[in-house]
Amino acid sequence: MAPVANRHSGKVAIVTGAGQGIGKGIATRLAQEGATVVIAEFK
Repeated sequence: MAPVANRHSGKVAIVTGAGQGIGKGIATRLAQEGATVVIAEFK
């Protein structure tokens, strides 16, 4: 499914576990759709 430009414009998303895998994919997609993304990854 193609990203919808500006679907999340003006929104902030906090994504935990975004260093790899599904979390990274979700963070990338949200950013492509206009969200400001805050990424958290703990080791």
